[in-house]
Amino acid sequence: MPVIYPLSEGTFTVGHDKELTPFDLEKDELQQRPQGSLLIEIQPFLVITSKDIIIFDTGLGVKEADGMPRIQKNVIACGVEPGAVTKVFHSHLHKDHSGGMTFSDDRGMVYPVFPNAEYFLYRPEVSYALQKGQPSYDTQAIEKGLSALSIHWLDGEEDLIDGYIRFVHSGGHCPEHVVFILEDQGQTIFFGGDEAPQLKQVLVRYVAKYDYDGKKALAIREKYADLGRHGNWKFLFYHDVKNAVATLPLI
Repeated sequence: MPVIYPLSEGTFTVGHDKELTPFDLEKDELQQRPQGSLLIEIQPFLVITSKDIIIFDTGLGVKEADGMPRIQKNVIACGVEPGAVTKVFHSHLHKDHSGGMTFSDDRGMVYPVFPNAEYFLYRPEVSYALQKGQPSYDTQAIEKGLSALSIHWLDGEEDLIDGYIRFVHSGGHCPEHVVFILEDQGQTIFFGGDEAPQLKQVLVRYVAKYDYDGKKALAIREKYADLGRHGNWKFLFYHDVKNAVATLPLI
């Protein structure tokens, strides 16, 4: 069976300005943040399958005091060397999901965080991100990634990768968002990025104002929630403070 490791980069609040502010769960008060602030985790995932060592989304690109990317340190803590990762999948390229694609050394040289991995990028999302820019997208970081990474381009509305990982263009949270469905050794894993960022949004009908098309995002969550309930899928929740990995109860 696949093994799943959440790779938390920390808890943050995010407001209408889309700026992420670190949040200490033991000390900080959410009510003291700007009205409408959301409490979220930034949580890429490491998934070890029978064929690959996979990363789903790459976080903010936080660095430790010694200069090492936090996502690298988190992967090592799970017993995996960054060089052993074979595939990196991105649901979309918002800053909090793609900041850990690359890192720079003291001389400004840019390197892949996972040097031997193929990075799977949806071509229409890259084009949209470079056109749209701030505040959601860091175009300089994306351009550095395009020059430094080994990229496997994803095109079309959906496709099957290596016979067991399917991507589907979803387009709810942002126009060119994609989701991933992995099937390995009898287990199905769903990674929805920001189409299904938290467990509560899958369990409750919720139209989010921050989605590009809130009604479409809701329909996507309902579709995959229904499939997941009956298929005993594992859902990976990138922004959930308490529930990183969950199966859904039958209604």
